[in-house]
Amino acid sequence: MLYIFDMGNVIIDIDFKRALAVWSNLSGTPLATLSTKFSLGELFEKHECGQISDADFAEMMCDELDVSLSFEQFTEGWNAIFIDVRQDVIEIMNKLRAQEHRVVVLSNTNHLHFEYWPEHYPEIAASTDFLYLSHNLGVRKPTPDIFQHVLETEGVAAEQAIFFDDVLEHVDAAKALGINAIHVTGRNVIPAYFDRHDFSLPTET
Repeated sequence: MLYIFDMGNVIIDIDFKRALAVWSNLSGTPLATLSTKFSLGELFEKHECGQISDADFAEMMCDELDVSLSFEQFTEGWNAIFIDVRQDVIEIMNKLRAQEHRVVVLSNTNHLHFEYWPEHYPEIAASTDFLYLSHNLGVRKPTPDIFQHVLETEGVAAEQAIFFDDVLEHVDAAKALGINAIHVTGRNVIPAYFDRHDFSLPTET
């Protein structure tokens, strides 16, 4: 089987409010003001598809938020979204690979975050066979092309793949292609899924 894991709030907990808190402290702008102006809109999506440079993205985001931040300050806040890895999911991924299943990550992400999380959370890449990242592929979920790319590259049919994602729109898009897709609505969803499917490893002797 091919197991496809999203990253944010699936393998690692994230919260964009943490970025706003850092930017508020660094700029002196009230958090409430930033919260009303912040959105993950077209600019964000273009950055995740690699269509906007990091510097341009930071500048345009600061313009949208009406804050004055250096590139370094913006990046500090942008990377503050990461909280901690879900170790139980990492363990499951490693067990799947030990059972000779294929395990990959399919994530909507961007170059700035990619410069950060592999260094601070190396266990993510270490637990996967390949990273399919939107900013490298030039397309993001829920576009069908990104799912088709993963299936074709991995050489598996849709029914041979199981996909975990916290965004219902992404789950529905995968299901429309025939992929077995699980909506991750909380930390217990993935462990519970494998408990139900009698997931275990032989005891070492």
